[in-house]
Amino acid sequence: MTTLSEQANRRRTFAIISHPDAGKTTLTEHLLLLGGAIHEAGRVKARGEARRARSDWMKIEQERGISVTSAVMTFEYHDAVFNLLDTPGHEDFSEDTYRTLTAADSAVMVIDAAKGIESQTRKLFEVCRLRDIPIMTFINKMDREARDPFDLVDEIADQLQLDVSPMSWPVGQGLNFRGVYDLYTEEFSVYGGGRLGGSHVEAHLSIEEKIQLMEEVDLVTAGLSRFDEAEYRAGRLSPIFFGSALKNFAVADLLTHLAKHAPAPRTQTAKDRIVEPADEEVSGFVFKVQANMDPNHRDRVAFVRLASGEFKRGMKLTQSGTGKQIGIYNPILFFAQQRETVDDAYPGDIIGIPNHGVLRVGDTLSESGKIVFTGIPNFAPEILRRVKLFDPMKQKHLARALTSLAEEGVTQVFKPTIGSQWIVGVVGPLQLDVLKSRLKAEYGLDADLENSPYDTARWIGGEPADVEKFVDSNKGGMAADRDGAPVFLAKSQWELGYVQEKFPKIKFAKTRERADVMAEG
Repeated sequence: MTTLSEQANRRRTFAIISHPDAGKTTLTEHLLLLGGAIHEAGRVKARGEARRARSDWMKIEQERGISVTSAVMTFEYHDAVFNLLDTPGHEDFSEDTYRTLTAADSAVMVIDAAKGIESQTRKLFEVCRLRDIPIMTFINKMDREARDPFDLVDEIADQLQLDVSPMSWPVGQGLNFRGVYDLYTEEFSVYGGGRLGGSHVEAHLSIEEKIQLMEEVDLVTAGLSRFDEAEYRAGRLSPIFFGSALKNFAVADLLTHLAKHAPAPRTQTAKDRIVEPADEEVSGFVFKVQANMDPNHRDRVAFVRLASGEFKRGMKLTQSGTGKQIGIYNPILFFAQQRETVDDAYPGDIIGIPNHGVLRVGDTLSESGKIVFTGIPNFAPEILRRVKLFDPMKQKHLARALTSLAEEGVTQVFKPTIGSQWIVGVVGPLQLDVLKSRLKAEYGLDADLENSPYDTARWIGGEPADVEKFVDSNKGGMAADRDGAPVFLAKSQWELGYVQEKFPKIKFAKTRERADVMAEG
């Protein structure tokens, strides 16, 4: 019988980060294929049913071939239990990605061999750096025209200020891609199949290819760091793999190293303590809520990252802040839309808890109700729009739909003090398309998102008397968020600066945590 610590140590909870079109979804599918979670991989650019990547289930994702929600998938490989978090690749969903990364213990960074480091990759890397998340790098699409591997490795080291340690080295690229040479086992993996060692490598490569490979290996060995697990786990060194996700080449090497070297579940920071995975009390936090994954059942599922203890189906866990006890009778593990009920789960696992709006992003669940995890914020939106409903008789229905979508983190929702039209706030314009699409597809609401007079939003705080004075003086710009917290909607950055100077005792916050809401409540 395995112990709690042994089960926790088997877990590898990791996210995949990349710029759009670098091959993240394709890599995800082949990782799942290796783990036995699926029996065939569907190409994103294929037609018809084969086009629908299994981790991309939302209608707009299937239409555009991009990931805009964070899917969670569980599978086993080499006696390790993997919880794979497939983050949105599009920058307009950076808030959802940030929250997803709070649930990850490590990450895989996918880089296009022809394009190198791209803008969204850099942004996501910085989020990982904030949390010291260790990163393995997969340089993808070596079977297409690619940049010089030394240039790619140097770019990662220079732009990301990261030590790099190639685990393999490519021979050729594009039509001349021959395979990769393992710098540690000295074996050669042939592109197209097979793994060779010793004299067989020489037989497979031409004399010129062999000479060039040995020269480059000497340069790599002399000039770049050797792999060091402690440095990798500290987030200071990234092991690098070259391959092709589409052709499932070198993906197994990546997964093998994840199983061997990626960290087991890490400690989690709570308000008054550090929570260890081996702590007996069961605890976890909600980092995502997704409604209507199964439109036939109008379901709402909270994604909970378990932080400590051995979870058993049927347990009662207490929601921090409210003190409400919730019986977890049908916890589920995910594979995209497919799911199965789970009887036991351990630190590092992601379980889904079906509920009807009780659980929200940022909530903590624990046996005692005394643990409150921190670090899962809402961000001030950069785009504010008014919601125009074509059928005014459906205002109440719209209110429920917007509140529901806000609880998922799809959008921020603000109810102005003056006026009846809802204001929605998003980080990027693609979120607006998703919002309209989901209002129509899932709630049967035809709505338009019009320009609003507001440029930015800030949560306000301070002494009650000061806040009351500010609200009375700025009623035209005041609104309430979904928790009823006061929000100032500024028409311009100049106006925001002006009111900040005029009311120095008021705090204007760009972020707001669920833990703060509970503390105030």
